[in-house]
Amino acid sequence: MTALRGEFTDAVMMRDYDRAASLFTSDGVWRMPDIPAEMSGQEQIRAWGRRVPDFVDFLVQNTHPGLIRLDGDTASGRTYMSEVGRGRDGRSGVNYAIYHDRYQRTSDGWKFTERVYEIRYLDESPLTGFAPPRGAGAATAAGQQRSVSTAS
Repeated sequence: MTALRGEFTDAVMMRDYDRAASLFTSDGVWRMPDIPAEMSGQEQIRAWGRRVPDFVDFLVQNTHPGLIRLDGDTASGRTYMSEVGRGRDGRSGVNYAIYHDRYQRTSDGWKFTERVYEIRYLDESPLTGFAPPRGAGAATAAGQQRSVSTAS
């Protein structure tokens, strides 16, 4: 389940909501009462993801492992989150939150049956930094790697 939670964060960071939806059971529910948003089923999660670029400029999300309680082919747990992001409307924020999770073992491995996002701390102060153009970081990192390699 730790891999499932990590893959969810990777999918959201990469804006791959088809993959994010596939991490839920067909009737899985993703609730974010503080946003507010609620999606029920994989298609609603995919549809939400198609709209994300319309209102999110950037989002950086970090997952921190939490408790998992196994009960046969079901489980429950918590995942601790830290996020920083800015909306297309200029609003920004930093938050710390908890995902309250329920899981089901399927023939394809563990899946979410429910994720409920609870914000525990929110700072909506304007962010003073910026998000570099997409792909710029990878090019810079590759350039740094070449510099290190040739310097050796």
